[in-house]
Amino acid sequence: MHIIAALVEDRPGVLFKVTSLIRRRGFNIDTITVGGTEKEGLSRITMTMRGDESTVEQLVKQLSKIPDVVKISELKPSESVYRELAMVKVSAPDPAKRSDILNYITIFRGRVIDASKDSLTIEMVGSPKKINAFLELMKGYGVVELARTGMVALPRGTKSTSE
Repeated sequence: MHIIAALVEDRPGVLFKVTSLIRRRGFNIDTITVGGTEKEGLSRITMTMRGDESTVEQLVKQLSKIPDVVKISELKPSESVYRELAMVKVSAPDPAKRSDILNYITIFRGRVIDASKDSLTIEMVGSPKKINAFLELMKGYGVVELARTGMVALPRGTKSTSE
């Protein structure tokens, strides 16, 4: 997995330019998130994708040529902090199963954000591996609906992607 972080001008069409270049190069983006940064007028695009090292390096170089891209870098997973948010609606009409689900939520440090007599909606934050492990357990109970944000990441320590 490769994590690409790009600081871009916060203007219409910038995301389209970035994703179009990636599409033209035949890459598939696994996850993509976009949001504001600590600097007014800049947004951060965080993408994850698969591919060999040299191809991703070439892609990063090509993306840096887009005028609206202020800075782009690849974040090494071992040198980064990264998280994803998932909201999972699980079928839980049976009290015994509901109790089991609540125990799993506690073990995985999630939280219930909505409950009805037949379902629970759970918020889970963590690494993609953690979320995938939780989802695998929930399959047995019936995942009714799922929404995932994609990964956000920052370098560890004093390093910064905005320098």
